[in-house]
Amino acid sequence: MPQAELQIGKMDWQGEDARLTALAATGILDSAPEPSFDAITRLTAEYFKADTVLLDFADESRVWIKSYWGEPVRELPRKQSVFEMVLAEDGPVVVPDVSKHPDIAGDRLTIRRLEVASFASAPVRSGEGSILGTLTVLGCQPRRGMAVEELRMLESLAEIVTSQLELRRMRKTFLNYCARHTHPAETVAGMWPSKSDLRRALDKRQFVLYYQPEVELSTRRIVGLEALIRWQHPERGLIPPMDFIPVAEETGLILPIGDWGLSEACSQIRRWSRENPDCAAPRVCVNLSASQFAREGLADHVEALLRQSGVSSRLLGLEMTESSLISDHGTALEVLGSLRRLGVSLRMDDFGTGYSSLNHLHSLPFDVLKIDRSFVMRMTGGDQPLQIVRTIVELARVLGMDVVAEGIETHEQYSLLRQLGCRFGQGFLFSPPVPAEAIREMLHLPGRILPSLEVCEAAPAGAAS
Repeated sequence: MPQAELQIGKMDWQGEDARLTALAATGILDSAPEPSFDAITRLTAEYFKADTVLLDFADESRVWIKSYWGEPVRELPRKQSVFEMVLAEDGPVVVPDVSKHPDIAGDRLTIRRLEVASFASAPVRSGEGSILGTLTVLGCQPRRGMAVEELRMLESLAEIVTSQLELRRMRKTFLNYCARHTHPAETVAGMWPSKSDLRRALDKRQFVLYYQPEVELSTRRIVGLEALIRWQHPERGLIPPMDFIPVAEETGLILPIGDWGLSEACSQIRRWSRENPDCAAPRVCVNLSASQFAREGLADHVEALLRQSGVSSRLLGLEMTESSLISDHGTALEVLGSLRRLGVSLRMDDFGTGYSSLNHLHSLPFDVLKIDRSFVMRMTGGDQPLQIVRTIVELARVLGMDVVAEGIETHEQYSLLRQLGCRFGQGFLFSPPVPAEAIREMLHLPGRILPSLEVCEAAPAGAAS
């Protein structure tokens, strides 16, 4: 848009009811402070060398500041605010020199005690496109303007906020759906499986690991594997993890089941190494539950398993979601530091689906982040999801991290990810999770390069978890 050709007060209020409904659906105004928002304002301030950065959401009359960097600001009147300007333009607003524009100079622009000479603001939208708030960069001195790539970065950072709001809404919708569709028979008779069912499965060694290849996108070469647990039930068949892991977490059996999975992965790495001593076994990545991560002595346990199996630490990766990290940042840093000293790869799984992604990414010693499949799935549906993936890849590059895109199912997704500079990926386009025997055959392919890509059916629910 042309910089600074603006009019306050010229605003289209059509759709305001829909905007307020979308705002209420997020529950954001009633939420506690969230570290990820502070990470966004901090990164924005560092990138633009700003004096103040504000992240806000507006209801009927007020602009609520959910995070700021610089001058403390908590709440603003909505009238004659930057939010109204962005809403009127239905897009970003850039004013390099406030003094040259009498319509917005002096008291007409409400920023409270701040002496504002220049600003740029990008909209934070709902999933349907309604403007819920803004991410605004404020300067005490006039600026030369804003280059196209700078404006795109500001919009990208605002879109990361949008993605987190959308995931918040999706969680609420999913939980409400589950509550409405609980089967009465299960409620009366007790849900399956019970704790005793899981204990019996563990004792009878009914759990198995499937493995999904992680490939280098430019060559289709297998560079690693993700270990995924399944339950081979003698009567019910192969049961996906979402059907029993929640019960395991509630009953406390997630610890022994998780320990079994970690031990089995190390044993399988050893078997592959012995079968093909002339070629190094691939790195296998195992998901850690919150209970495993919070347990005292995790690094000692992992080190003992590596010693017992004779497996090099560089062949083991540990994946954890940000929601599984210990809430005490200092303790989390200590645990991850201990694991890092062992030489294992540390990966943040499902990046972007929690409320503190950027905060953890910026400060904790992960070397790989995995872009959540929900972003990959939506990236071909419009510019906004695509820009979110582009921003994640770029942030990881700046921080010296590798990126793995999850849930690649189409050629279009594959092509776009390569264009964005994402090096690694996994998904049904390459291979679904398969038993160890099938992986053995893949490891004997020349160069471990998978054949030319074929269109694969979409993953059934829970199959890729």
